[in-house]
Amino acid sequence: MMKILIVEDLKADEMSIDIIDNGSGMTEEQVKQVIDPFYTTRTTRSVGLGVPLFKMEAEMTGGNFGINSKIGEGTELKALFKPSSVDMVPLGDINATVQLLITCNPERDFIFERTFIAANGEKKKFSLKTEEFREVLGEDVPLSTPDVALWIKEFLSESTNELYS
Repeated sequence: MMKILIVEDLKADEMSIDIIDNGSGMTEEQVKQVIDPFYTTRTTRSVGLGVPLFKMEAEMTGGNFGINSKIGEGTELKALFKPSSVDMVPLGDINATVQLLITCNPERDFIFERTFIAANGEKKKFSLKTEEFREVLGEDVPLSTPDVALWIKEFLSESTNELYS
């Protein structure tokens, strides 16, 4: 299972992004190496820029970054950004990213939670859990089915619009 948790807190001027999986995990040595752009476990190329760029972007805004991982239990990446920083890069189309992750990995469970805290402290939240989708759809309808992928896209869009309304 993979969890993607985003909390946008205007009141605190913070945006946190946590990415958590229950995969094979990493050794302490791998955790130290994973922030090096020239380290990768992939055999198709000799660089791995995802984690180093994620860390750099968070730190450039005055935020921070951390990794916790245990062999056999999984890995957790936590990044804290300061949105008011001139160096803050826009989040981009996170909904399309989540939809792509789900539809390209239909056998994997995802939890996507997005929380928005307004400057007045009002808090709104939505979550998407693919396990719940599977319960409704049954085993015969994969999450990669075009109609399901379209429904996921619309669900994310509508939920995001409600979050900011």
